[in-house]
Amino acid sequence: MKKRSLVFSFVWLACGSVVAQTDDYKPMDNYKLEQVLVVSRHNLRTPFTWNNATLARSTPNSWPKWNENGNELTTKGGALEVYMGHYFRVWLQNAGLLPEVGCPEKDDVYIYSNSRQRTVATAQFFTVGAFPSCDITVHHRPLPEKDTWDSMDPIFNYVITNKDSSFKELTRKAMNDKLNSLNLESSYRLLEELIDYKNSGSCKEDNKCSLIEAKNTFIVEPGSDPNISGPLKVGNSMAEALMMEYYEGFPLEQITWGKVLSPQQWQQLMKLRNGYQEIQFSAPMVSQNLAKPLVTYISNTLIGTPKEDSPKLILLVGHDTNIATLLSALQAEDYQLPHQYETTPIGGKVVFQRWSNKNSKQDFLKIEYVYQSVNQIRNAEKLTLDNPPQHVTLSLKGCPINAQGFCLWSDFEKVLKTALR
Repeated sequence: MKKRSLVFSFVWLACGSVVAQTDDYKPMDNYKLEQVLVVSRHNLRTPFTWNNATLARSTPNSWPKWNENGNELTTKGGALEVYMGHYFRVWLQNAGLLPEVGCPEKDDVYIYSNSRQRTVATAQFFTVGAFPSCDITVHHRPLPEKDTWDSMDPIFNYVITNKDSSFKELTRKAMNDKLNSLNLESSYRLLEELIDYKNSGSCKEDNKCSLIEAKNTFIVEPGSDPNISGPLKVGNSMAEALMMEYYEGFPLEQITWGKVLSPQQWQQLMKLRNGYQEIQFSAPMVSQNLAKPLVTYISNTLIGTPKEDSPKLILLVGHDTNIATLLSALQAEDYQLPHQYETTPIGGKVVFQRWSNKNSKQDFLKIEYVYQSVNQIRNAEKLTLDNPPQHVTLSLKGCPINAQGFCLWSDFEKVLKTALR
């Protein structure tokens, strides 16, 4: 399906509550927003500490120093999430889902986060932006001393549970087929030049001097996510670290050691990051297994509970992997995110909206990807009427949308049931 961009359906002024609707939004007059469930990636964080050895050995250059510890939400990431929270508050007020003045009712908002510093802090900053001075609880499990698979909240834990040997083989085949369909040679070449790979410890001490010629190995074991060992993992780690530095606002010459990249080169480099994730989770059978706890939660919330007894706004804060596996499990059509290099960007939100038609009395689903552009993140831009966040309408294979981006709620129920088989 051709990728679609959403008309700016809700915009706001950061310093107030002025909202404008475009002419393209007029068909919404016959619809009422009943419920919103948001699946969010945490906002801007520092590079992962477990990648330190890979980063150090893959280049002779020194990496910039961060103020925060590894794996943690940055101060800037918190500010960006406040902007997004404010934006959602104004939209929901304007749509009539939440009161225009004062705080929402206690049971109308439910915010749940994975048990990680970066996800809990993201949820807290969103709450500050959306509901200042309101008593809104961010629900989460106790934070562990160390990030491990068994310390993940089960709802957000994206690990293989299928122990069948045939599942392993089918998963490896799907990963290998996807890898063969991607042309990553130019991305590897760009990265090797950028990081001076030929003079790195990996080359001089380990005799690993070519990312292009090295082989990838696929690791599929219960209790972990599908893993890739080899040059693509190195490329993923390097590209991700460079992207985080760009987002954080490090000087360009410091990020890439004097080699300032064009937007096209950033796009090329991030094919390694996006490709890694696509290879991991593109097969629906794999994603259905990994995303089952999250899909089950969404199904129980949106279908298993009458809408009048369920919160009007549910925010779930997890990781890019949660979004990638969820969209794959639901068989989302291919999409593009304009003005972004990531397919699951920092702070991005998949927004499931339940609308009712006042005339037909039918319920409809609308899904939007709401996210900040690369420049909005790097420049820490406030989201305003003239500078709104980006919007893309998503569609699911089993839930065809109309011109306004709506599909039948009954079709969405079937999609969820299929994903849970």
